[in-house]
Amino acid sequence: MREIVLDTETTGFKPEEGHRLVEIGCVELVNHLATGRNFHVYINPERDVPADAAAVHGLTTEFLADKPVFNDVVAEFVAFIGDAPLVIHNAAFDMAFLNWELKIAGYPVMPKDRAIDTLLMARQKFPGAPATLDALCKRFGVDNSSRTYHGALLDAQLLAEVYLELLGGRQAGLELAAGPTAKGGVASIRIDRPFREARPHAPSEEELAAHAELLKKLKNPLWVAE
Repeated sequence: MREIVLDTETTGFKPEEGHRLVEIGCVELVNHLATGRNFHVYINPERDVPADAAAVHGLTTEFLADKPVFNDVVAEFVAFIGDAPLVIHNAAFDMAFLNWELKIAGYPVMPKDRAIDTLLMARQKFPGAPATLDALCKRFGVDNSSRTYHGALLDAQLLAEVYLELLGGRQAGLELAAGPTAKGGVASIRIDRPFREARPHAPSEEELAAHAELLKKLKNPLWVAE
């Protein structure tokens, strides 16, 4: 099962107010585990980056000035994500920006139910507890010490680990190694043990004598030692 863990950085909170994407980071998962295939790009938003936004992700107008615009990277982005489900923390935010940019570029927008929202997953699993990415990293022991700024690819990599923990951890999908299959499709297991001679179980003379003494104390015993 292929999934894409995705994160974005932007110039602000709402695309309808003129804000744009400045970074996209994607991590490919197969059967909930990272494959090592990533997609990462910085994007020239064709506008200034407000100081408060740059303080969050560290991407300034000057840094992004020579980066490609969204139209230059959209084909590669769409090809990378394919039709896989998108794993996103606070999916409504990222999906709003992605669909805004896709529409401008003349591409079909993505349905909301394509996204798996890890923020909602965390709130359902831990009601009332902090559900930010940093809080979840702390809860699950995921090392986020390199997260000085919000970065789309780094955050997607951290989210991939958090997502696995939200699903139940690495043992959730643990399966026995492939081997001979028994009737009914269940993998058979062979365990080799060294041969041991059967242990003696006959009573000793002392045990027989003790048993006879016990019988003498019983009234009309149902068994008598031979």
